[in-house]
Amino acid sequence: MIDIRQLRYFVAVAEEEHVGRAAERLHISQSPLSRQIAQLEERLGLTLFERSQQRIRLTRDGQTFLAETRALLTHANRLESLGKRLGRGEEGGLCIGYIENAMHAGVLPNALRVLRVNRPNVHVALYNLRSAEQLEGLRQRSLDIALVSEPPTEDDPDLLGFQVLDDPMLLALPEHHPLAQQTVLTPADLAGQEWIGVQHQNVASRENFVSACIRAGFTPDIRMEATGPFTAMALVASGLGIAMIQKGLSRNAPPGVVLREVPWISLTRPLWAAWHRINLRPLVETFRKVLTEPESID
Repeated sequence: MIDIRQLRYFVAVAEEEHVGRAAERLHISQSPLSRQIAQLEERLGLTLFERSQQRIRLTRDGQTFLAETRALLTHANRLESLGKRLGRGEEGGLCIGYIENAMHAGVLPNALRVLRVNRPNVHVALYNLRSAEQLEGLRQRSLDIALVSEPPTEDDPDLLGFQVLDDPMLLALPEHHPLAQQTVLTPADLAGQEWIGVQHQNVASRENFVSACIRAGFTPDIRMEATGPFTAMALVASGLGIAMIQKGLSRNAPPGVVLREVPWISLTRPLWAAWHRINLRPLVETFRKVLTEPESID
């Protein structure tokens, strides 16, 4: 393979048409420069210069080779610059997994907005996946960052996590429901109501909901199970029951849904950022800081 250094020497001699002046420009001695040019010609099996006592000129083939060499060196300079930007985390690509709540609660859009301001040349690919699939993606290195409903375990040998949101839950009521007109609700008001359960990322979330209701003083009568909070809100809007929805989704509530705070139901919906313990890319560390230490990003 051709030595890039020899190509740079060749261009300098071609432009100066004098080995001595080229050597001064390159800050090397004349003899090593002449030797490098001779080695390049020998490797190529090509005479690049016509030599005389007064000057050195490119042959016709040398002129053709010079044009291609300049193009190659320009690309090499760009490649070096790109490598340095990648090393500083200024460019490259990120593969980010997320659950629905990360998007609609604003955590992911806000983080991406900060990243775009500070790293405008970064390409981002987003993947809406279940939490378990995201954690496996981190292990397989197909994802760089995951936004999940449950963190990796503390003794996980591969992954680390950090809680980025603990979203309180609100009561979603049909707008014509009698309770929608009350400003203050009590546990007794919810006893005997027909509930719409919401299937989240894990079975434990349903159990946590039932336990929170029991602690508040009533057992929820779950008549329907929705596959997600937006489906649940659509059912609530149709008057088919009431449901608990995370506050971060309140801006997306459809017409016909009234949201009320019920602080005596101690239930929240956490969101965690997770990543691989071994981070080989500065850009991943940059986005991790955007999520967990936003004040540290400059």
